Amino acid sequence: MSALLNQQLIFGLLGGLGMFLFGMKIMSEGLQKVAGNKMRKILATLTNNRFIGALVGVAVTAIIQSSSATTVMVVGFVNTGLLTLIQAIGVVLGANIGTTITAQLIAFNVSKFALPAIGLGAGLRLFSKNKKHTYIGEIILGFGLLFLGLATMKHAFIPLKTSAEFQQLFLLVGDYRLLGVLIGALVTIIVQSSSATIGITLVLASSGLLTFEASVALILGENIGSTITANVAAIGANLAAKRTAFAHFLFNVLGVLYMLMLMPVFMRLVSAMTPGDADFVIQTQAQASSYAAHLGDKPYIARHIANAHTLFNVINTLIFLPLIGFLARLSTLIIRGTDKHENLQVKFIDDRVLNTPSVAIGQARRETKRMGQIVLEMVEETSLFLEDGHYKRISTLKQKEQLANILQREILDFLVKLSQRAISAETSESLGSLMEIVNNLERIGDHCEEIWMLGLQKYEEKIVFSHLGENEVGHIAETTCEFLQFVFNALENEDRTISAKAIEYEDAIESLNENLKKNHIKRLHTGECAVQPGLVFIDILHNYENIGQLTYDISEAIVGEK
Repeated sequence: MSALLNQQLIFGLLGGLGMFLFGMKIMSEGLQKVAGNKMRKILATLTNNRFIGALVGVAVTAIIQSSSATTVMVVGFVNTGLLTLIQAIGVVLGANIGTTITAQLIAFNVSKFALPAIGLGAGLRLFSKNKKHTYIGEIILGFGLLFLGLATMKHAFIPLKTSAEFQQLFLLVGDYRLLGVLIGALVTIIVQSSSATIGITLVLASSGLLTFEASVALILGENIGSTITANVAAIGANLAAKRTAFAHFLFNVLGVLYMLMLMPVFMRLVSAMTPGDADFVIQTQAQASSYAAHLGDKPYIARHIANAHTLFNVINTLIFLPLIGFLARLSTLIIRGTDKHENLQVKFIDDRVLNTPSVAIGQARRETKRMGQIVLEMVEETSLFLEDGHYKRISTLKQKEQLANILQREILDFLVKLSQRAISAETSESLGSLMEIVNNLERIGDHCEEIWMLGLQKYEEKIVFSHLGENEVGHIAETTCEFLQFVFNALENEDRTISAKAIEYEDAIESLNENLKKNHIKRLHTGECAVQPGLVFIDILHNYENIGQLTYDISEAIVGEK
């Protein structure tokens, strides 16, 4: 017990683990900034093909270096309807393979390069004026901190080598594999990082404190523990998202169970494909000199553990890929219920993906496009109401206006949260443009409400426009709808070449409004139009002009001038 209370162990473990986790975070964020757009393109290639889905999972997790982040992101996609349950399970299966890259990197003992990497990375991060070089600096800095953390933990475990109690405990883990699985799962749940658990396991094993068999048991437990994050993230999500998270837990648990039964065969397979004896221990000075480049007292075990981790997940994925339908049905059977569909809510954005800014901004853009479509429908429906006066249109318009208000609030809240994360300059620029677009869309909705309220006043008070006046209102309404449709198409296609045409539309609506006002004044003078209808007529024109101006502001935000 005295070894456990050793200051070197406590401080070294806390400090080393802190550096490891912080290094992983910085490296992951840097990778996302450099490869964020590529990751979005990879996600866009996803189809119903389960094998392509698995490859997408491998690629995305390799990019962001976190299977938990990938799985949480997938749960968010399922919750917003971007992925089906079958697609999501395929991606999560692939994510299990992608996360093993971390262990493979750690197994290459490059601790001696940790300090130079920190120096180089910090230099690029602090002094480079090139954004891409700054992001690369973050990756290198995170990489250096990661390996410095490992080296610190290795040094901290030295007192445990002389502790008979801990030697017995580690032997117990080797003898009772289920205990090892349980410890691995619990440690992963506590530190919320499967990579950290793997790092600790590799350091313990390389220091001679763990046998290969005990290490594999801990790694299997880590695979179960890593699924808890996604299940926690699914709390409050829809049923499909909960089933996705549970399916992840299910195939990892089933995989661990059959692997425990086949442990001797599995370990022989890993040993056959990995050079050296996993449990070989350096005992002489000559051997120490020969294996100086390796991590500790056991020069081969780190590579064995990394290969065991990769092989387990590859085998498990290959086994369950053909059984995705079975997993989906089983998770549906266990997690029962039906979703209550609610129309007045966001559909595409989800806070679960905020840690992946490149994906989060894509979701916000998709939700903004949805809001644009709703506002376009409001403008068209409002114009139709002015033509036919059918009161049934008002309930639909009120519902759309309420939804537009909700979307504005939720999208802006999401974008503000995203702005507080570590984001690239490009993402920051897109974020500002989306805020401008969302606010203007909501204001267009407000002007639509003013127009249909004027329309209600017109019909309830039996106000009659002249035939020419009716045609003029129809003309400006049609031009405004046409302009908004043009800008909405540009938003949908992310077209930044619309400036000249947008100016033409804006000028046309402004000129049309002025001419129609002059025509109205002439009709007042000739007695063709009365004062009360004229006030309603002018207010309608004014609101359409405002919609045209706001539409032009949206076009500027799309182009990047606002």
